[in-house]
Order: sequence, then C-alpha cells, then structure tokens
Amino acid sequence: MNIHEYQGKSILASFGVQIQRGIVAETSEEAVKAAKQLHIETGTSWWVVKAQIHAGGRGKGGGVKLAKSIEEVQERANAIIGMQLITPQTGPQGKKVNKVLIAEDVYYPGESKTAEFYMSVLLNRQTGRNIIMYSTEGGMDIEEVAHNTPDKIYKEEIDPKVGLQAFQARKIAFNLGLSGKAFKEMVKFVEALYKAYVASDSSMFEINPVLKTSDDKIIAVDAKVNLDDNALFRHPDYAAMRDKSEEDPTEVEASENDLNYVKLDGNVGCMVNGAGLAMATMDIIKLSGGEPANFLDVGGTANAARVEKAFRIILKDETVKAILVNIFGGIVRCDRVAQGIVDAYKNIGEIKVPIIVRLQGTNAVEAKKIIDESGLKVKSAIQLQEAADAVKEVLA
Repeated sequence: MNIHEYQGKSILASFGVQIQRGIVAETSEEAVKAAKQLHIETGTSWWVVKAQIHAGGRGKGGGVKLAKSIEEVQERANAIIGMQLITPQTGPQGKKVNKVLIAEDVYYPGESKTAEFYMSVLLNRQTGRNIIMYSTEGGMDIEEVAHNTPDKIYKEEIDPKVGLQAFQARKIAFNLGLSGKAFKEMVKFVEALYKAYVASDSSMFEINPVLKTSDDKIIAVDAKVNLDDNALFRHPDYAAMRDKSEEDPTEVEASENDLNYVKLDGNVGCMVNGAGLAMATMDIIKLSGGEPANFLDVGGTANAARVEKAFRIILKDETVKAILVNIFGGIVRCDRVAQGIVDAYKNIGEIKVPIIVRLQGTNAVEAKKIIDESGLKVKSAIQLQEAADAVKEVLA
C-alpha cells in the first residue's frame, strides 16, 4: 500500500528519524495557517509547498514550490491544489492534487555546505535479504545515476539472523564521505531508518534526498513509503492511512469484494482462479494475438456472487473486446463455477462482448454441458489450446 509523503514522514519520526517538519493542508487557507504555525514552532521564514500524490518526480511537474512569504504560500497552494499533476511516474493522464504539505525550509545558510544523499531500504528478492541502497548523488533520478555512474551506487546487505550491525551503519556514513558530527548523525539516522522499515512491515522506504544541513544535521526531506498489504492486519493505524482517491476506482471496488484485480492496457478481459494461472492466461491471450486488459483472480472459492461481480468489473472497461474465463477446479467444482457464470450472465443482462469459458478439473465435463445447454452466447473449452483458438477467432 502506497502512502503520502507526510504519512511516511510521520512513521519515520515515530522511530526517531529526523524529518523535515511539515503540516498537511487541503485548502490555501489551511496552508497559510500551517505556514504561520511552522514559523512559530521552527522559526522558518521560508516554506516549501509540496503536492501530495502517490508518485515521484513531483518537482518536475510543478508540484513542489518554494514560498518566501505567507502571501506566496497562499499563491503556491492555490496553484497546486486541484491541479492535474503530470510526472514521469503518473503517465500522461496525471493525478489530481487534493492536498499539499507545507514544510519548513531546511536549506538554511551556514558555515559548511549542505549535501544531498539518496537512501532506500528494500528487499533483495534474489537473496531474500533486506538491503540498504545509498548514493552520494541525492536529489537526482537514481535510475540515471545507476545507469551513468554505477560506481556511485552502494549496497549494504543485512543478514536477517543478526539484523543491521553498528559497523554497517558506520560503513554507510564513511562511504558517503562524512566526518565528525555529520558522521555520527548519519549512523543514528541509518539505524533508526532500518528499525522503522522492519517494525512497520514495509516493502520499501525511499528517502531522496537525505539532507546534511549546514549545521551537520541529517534529515529526511522526502519519504516514499510502500507498506506490505499482507501485514496491515498488524497495523490498523497504518491501514487507516489508505487514500482511495489515489487509486483506480475499479481496483478499489474489486478489493472491497475480495477480488485481486489490476487494470492493464489490453483488449481481452480475463477471469481466473489463482495468480499463477492468471499469468499463464495472460500469456495465452498474447500468443493468440490479443493483449490482456486486466489481471483478475477470483480466488479458490469462486461462487456465483463473486463471478458476477468479476464480470461487472471487467465490463466497466470499455476497451474490452472479449472475455476469457479460465478456471481450474481443484478445491472449487467446475460445475458450480459454470452455473455461477450462467446465473451471472442472466443477472447482468445482455453482454455484448464474446465470452470464452475454459473449465478444467473437478466436474469439467459436467461444467461444459451446463455452458453448452444454457443457450447463452458463450463458447466453452476444456483444453488450453481450445481456449486460445477461441480467443483468436473472436478477435479476428
């Protein structure tokens, strides 16, 4: 589950990570109030107005602006709230900005220079271990840094038996070229960051930039956090941070009905039970000359109500030209699924796109008979190749 910057920072702060302080606002009036409050609490006289959306690259799209007066805070907030912000991560359609973070200015002058670093904590799926990835080239696209200057990307792998060791935190601070107070502050920062990552059951923490201020403090200026959906039952307070307005409405509706659905860009809708079979089904669609319009797993206990809901969700996508239902009856009986498809078809009414149903496993023959004798415009198949040929035929 993705969360906003201000929410990610609140998690970091709860584990002792120093952050750029800020207050979220949904109107320009609230933004002004937040700026005045920050001035009292931190002494800042400049502020940063930052769009809150689930995407990076906000500054490139005009979603991050510096304000040097209260009047500018209101002006910037007015311009950003309600805008359709387009960044490299949103796609051409962009995302609507519903709130902004009014943050303190941490780039204040001093005797020594500021420095920006990149740091993230995530799982290395090849080794099954967490890694801390970091670089001296903070504030930039880390993908470009990795491509152009891979020697500037460091990785520290964490042994799960012992966790992050003190010498590893010191090694990170050393590789970042720090010394003195800044070195000690970075060690504490790394240790607190890793503790926050593990304790919050996150799948990724990305801080870009991590700032060394002119007085050698180490601060998280940004926070991109992804929480593991499967662990949210342990963190009801984090689950409450979910912002459904940032998600695809159809995907939200599917999740509320216990359906695993992801919208894709193709023309063939697919309904499957099991993630592995869903991946294979999408391969079949591509080999048949089509493109999958979605990933939809109805689960191992598919019933008539769930099948009907899945059909309704797929049909909301106007680009769908055909639907392939591919069910393997292991725990679930194919004849029950077949009857659910017939009932769903009748309840929804006329479905204008062709439907191909492939049922294999327990009572597959009986299931095919139910489909064939239903009188509905549904093509049935038992073998995978039959289903593939049927998809190719309806798309021709």
